[in-house]
Amino acid sequence: MNPLAEQLNQDIEKGSSYILEMLSTIGKNLYFPKGILSQSAEAKEKAHKLNATIGIATEKGRTMHFPSVMNAIHGIQPEAALTYAPSFGLPALRKLWQESLFQKNPSLQGKTISLPVVTSGITHAISVFADVWVEPGDVVIFPDMMWGNYSLILDVRKNAKLKTYPLFSEAGGFNLKAFEESVKAQAALCNKLIVMLNFPNNPTGYTITESEGNRIVEILTQAAQNGAQVLAVMDDAYFGLFYEEDTLKESLFARLCGKHPRLMAIKLDGATKESFVWGLRVGFITYGAAIEGDARPVYEALEKKTAGAVRGSISNASHLSETLVLKSMQDQNNPSEKQEKFEILKRRANRVKSVLQDPKYQDAWQVYPFNSGYFMCIRLKTVNAENLRLHLLNQYGVGLISIGSEKLRVAFSCLEEADIPLLFDTVLQGVKDLSSSQTKVT
Repeated sequence: MNPLAEQLNQDIEKGSSYILEMLSTIGKNLYFPKGILSQSAEAKEKAHKLNATIGIATEKGRTMHFPSVMNAIHGIQPEAALTYAPSFGLPALRKLWQESLFQKNPSLQGKTISLPVVTSGITHAISVFADVWVEPGDVVIFPDMMWGNYSLILDVRKNAKLKTYPLFSEAGGFNLKAFEESVKAQAALCNKLIVMLNFPNNPTGYTITESEGNRIVEILTQAAQNGAQVLAVMDDAYFGLFYEEDTLKESLFARLCGKHPRLMAIKLDGATKESFVWGLRVGFITYGAAIEGDARPVYEALEKKTAGAVRGSISNASHLSETLVLKSMQDQNNPSEKQEKFEILKRRANRVKSVLQDPKYQDAWQVYPFNSGYFMCIRLKTVNAENLRLHLLNQYGVGLISIGSEKLRVAFSCLEEADIPLLFDTVLQGVKDLSSSQTKVT
């Protein structure tokens, strides 16, 4: 093991032996390299005459660039756009994002968390999390309705065991009973549990209520108290898009952080949806734990291991993207811009709910609960979902996502409010078309 990794492990163990045990083999071996990076940093500080360390090109004291590139970027200098960003991310962006977490999550007040490490989007954040924490054979608990890319990242790439529970109860809310049973069952079989919590949920657009959130915290804390080592991972990709009063308006990260020494809370989020900058690919990983004594050395060690995973995969996220996100967050108009877009999406969600109250749809499908995010799902009662998807696409030019044999996902985020009734009427017509053809065949 590299001496740098050994030192980081010692720093972590001083604060929490449980955290060290939860790291994957890769995680234990990860470190942030010195060598070129540290020598370049020293040179940047002290090489006042000539600096021949960093692997970029300069010209007349400035970053070398094509005018045709910089002409397309208004108001940003080449040094803030074209050069390498630190593998940890821009310091100012990390600090500002951390400050925003405290503003958006009241339950974090008085708690200590890590500085976020910047990733190239939340998908990359999940992948980096998996490198640092997931060992082949580890159990990861998910709801049965989940984003398909989890399987590629955790099952295919990391060889983890994905265990699912029904997301919804018969009453229509989060299935606390099934969740608790799944946690208890897996805790009885293995020492380490990884629980992925994604709210607003993709694909259903469901966010838990206050009471459901509190009960989830109790269940995971109890598992830790009973001896399991619990990694609670919040995929908060759609954070903030909460449209109803009774939904939990903060991340479970805030309520799980510091709950028990055997419980590590990890927040994966980003500017992707919060700032409507999907293609800029700026995500974050933040840690929260119950640490004995001074938490800072433990968090710094985890940040270095995480940045080492970034360094060892993509080197760093885009400097230009980070700069754009930082400038947007610093802009005085940012809160009003965010509120404006939120209201548009909220009206679309409410319009979907209003349209689907029409009894003409009830024989064709069941509507899954939704109250947030970009999506909602229906469960078809009479026709195959993939057959209907293809029929709607080929016959009517309407695109939806099929999930299994029964479910269709509707992204109301990309529908104009006025088009929502037409969409569902077209889906209903497609159901009638297929039902009629089935009847004729019979």
